[in-house]
Amino acid sequence: MTHLPPPAEELRLIDAELWQLDARRAQLLARRAWLVAHLPAPSAPAPFAAPALPPRPEAGAPRVQNVLLLLGGLLLTIAAIAFTLVSWGHLGIAGRSVVLGAVTVAALAAPLPLLARALRSTAEAVAGLALALTVLDAYALHAAALPGADGTAYAAVAAAVLAVVWTAYGWLPGTAGLRLPRPAALAAAQLPLLLWAVAAGAGPSWISAALLVTAACDTVSALRAPAGPVRVAAAVGAYGTGAWGVLVAVGLSWTAGGPAAGARAAALLLGAAGVALAAAWRDRAEARAAGLSGVAGLLAVVALGGVARPALPAAWTVPVHLAVGIALLAAVRAGRLPGSVRRGFLAASAVVHGVAVLGALPLVALTLMGPAGWVTRVWSGAPGGAREAVTAGAPWPPYSETGPLVLAAVAAVVVLAVREATWRPRALTGARVLAGAALVAVPVVLDAPYPVALLVEGAVAAGLLAAAARSRTASAVLAQAVPALVVSVSLVLLALPSRPATLGVLAALTALFAAGSVNRRLAPVTAPAALAHAAALACAVGAAAGWAPRHTALLVLVVPALAALLAARIADVPTTVAVEATGAACALLAVGLAVTSPPMLALVLSLCAVIAAGTAVRADRRPAAWVATALFALAAWVRLAAWDVTAPEAYTLPVTVPALVLGALRRRRDADVSSWGAYGPGLAATLVPSLLAAWADAHATRPWLLGAAALVITLLGARHRLQAPLLLGGGVLVLDALHELAPYLAQVADALPRWVPPALAGLVLLAVGATYERRLRDVRRVREVLGRMN
Repeated sequence: MTHLPPPAEELRLIDAELWQLDARRAQLLARRAWLVAHLPAPSAPAPFAAPALPPRPEAGAPRVQNVLLLLGGLLLTIAAIAFTLVSWGHLGIAGRSVVLGAVTVAALAAPLPLLARALRSTAEAVAGLALALTVLDAYALHAAALPGADGTAYAAVAAAVLAVVWTAYGWLPGTAGLRLPRPAALAAAQLPLLLWAVAAGAGPSWISAALLVTAACDTVSALRAPAGPVRVAAAVGAYGTGAWGVLVAVGLSWTAGGPAAGARAAALLLGAAGVALAAAWRDRAEARAAGLSGVAGLLAVVALGGVARPALPAAWTVPVHLAVGIALLAAVRAGRLPGSVRRGFLAASAVVHGVAVLGALPLVALTLMGPAGWVTRVWSGAPGGAREAVTAGAPWPPYSETGPLVLAAVAAVVVLAVREATWRPRALTGARVLAGAALVAVPVVLDAPYPVALLVEGAVAAGLLAAAARSRTASAVLAQAVPALVVSVSLVLLALPSRPATLGVLAALTALFAAGSVNRRLAPVTAPAALAHAAALACAVGAAAGWAPRHTALLVLVVPALAALLAARIADVPTTVAVEATGAACALLAVGLAVTSPPMLALVLSLCAVIAAGTAVRADRRPAAWVATALFALAAWVRLAAWDVTAPEAYTLPVTVPALVLGALRRRRDADVSSWGAYGPGLAATLVPSLLAAWADAHATRPWLLGAAALVITLLGARHRLQAPLLLGGGVLVLDALHELAPYLAQVADALPRWVPPALAGLVLLAVGATYERRLRDVRRVREVLGRMN
């Protein structure tokens, strides 16, 4: 066991050990101080300098090597071509054969020792040169030994031989490691069939077949080859020649003049579709397999539609292809296919349906927007039929008679095919819109009587509104309410040729959209639409009654008044804003109708001011009081101008003085009232008409009196630090001074040379640019001073 001393003895031992440690530490510190004192003073440390780094190379050694080898191979190839084309004639047949043969054999054999020494890049460069030399050998053979042979046929045979030779060369035991010969062989293999077809004088069908067979061989090579250059070359060849062959076959299908030609093109397209589908079935990449399946589905649709197209009228081209697309969709839903193939077929069917809808859009656009041509021929008489009413002189789109059938078919497919809970409501919404477009176009295609076209468009607008009212999401409501609004506008345009139709349609649409506004979700769209149709109805009633436009303006003002009353009762903010904006637009329409008659314009402005004042009664629309004040003042000025008043001060001063007194009393009771609210209306009521009269006055009395008054008002505004008197008085003073100086300025401008104004402008720009910062500072100070004013 360990011996433990008594506590007193242990404490003594610890103290002795600590004393020894302190003594040793003091000894070491003393020695350190002596060493520091006897060392020489250290020199100042040299400033830190970053070690000089060698410049970073911009290209790595392998890249430089490959570039050099590539350039060397290209230069040797160019030299060989030059020798073959230029210097060939200086040698005999034996010399030619010996030179090219020896060089080619040497170039083909050179990669073997290079690969044995692990010089792969050099071997690839030499192999590329060797392959180019074999092409030159083929050309030399044709030029020297077979000059009479057909060039295209010889090129086909040479391409096939070169493809076989390069493939064999790439599979030799010593050259199997080269990556260039086998892709080059695939590139050469793209030409034999095509060139043989051209040499034989074959038609487009055989050329397309040659291209598609070549693409099928490339597809097999791409599927069987391991990942690497061979697979890439095969895929490029398959896509390139396949696309070329498919384009030729599609052109044959669309230009086929009979069933036999259509069947030949269909055979080519179905063969291409089969190759694409087989590749998609074996491809493990989901995205690529889906894309190939989609291409196969589209090719099948074009092929089968092209068989039936020549036997039918041209208008049935789109429905036939759409029917094949629907059949493709049904086959996908009925059969058991891999997921990628299924997605590709679904995408192909969706593309066919989308293209069919796009093909019917010109008919729908003509139906909805074509009646706009009646704007210049209002109430010229009811047209003879729906087609005449819709076209209004516009050309009829060719082959569009089956447009309603196409739209209805697509709508039915959307309803039946989309069953997923997430997409089902959207599909139903889209189907309703498509069905509405189809119904609108039916009377036009059938050339139904004019009243039938009006009734059908009205029914479509009402149906879309009813469907929107039953929708649950905001997006679905808008997706159906907006087309209903578009159809209503088209219906109004369609009714323009007939006076009874115009009045009846506008009244019905006003009632329809007003009834739709009961639904809160529809109100942001239907309430403004109801007001707009009501304003149009007011204009139509005035025109039907034989009223002048200025009198019709009073009837139109009923709509802004109604909008102001409705806005006060609507709790929904978006609907309130939409209603008020529509009311303001209708008020502007009324002003525009009355602008030719100053007395009526003054009355209309006064009524608009009353409406704005009524709106300002609401707590959240207090700023409308400014609009009301401005409209009242403007109405007064227009009335003075209508009375040919040459001394407006006699009418404005009796208004200005009480207004200023009331403003002063208001500011005395409430210090927070701004000077614009207290003094602005009263000052503007006299200053603005007087300024206009001064500018039209040839005498100097009024301008001088106005300038003196404006100066006094400006000084009072500056003295009491009030914005309204300062800015209104200063603005009027400046404009009045410009009026007085205008004749002298014109004389000076006539006396100055033409180069003086540009020079002065340049000097001003230089001065402004030189003192820009100081001017900004002064502007900030002025803004702060005006901000502190009341």
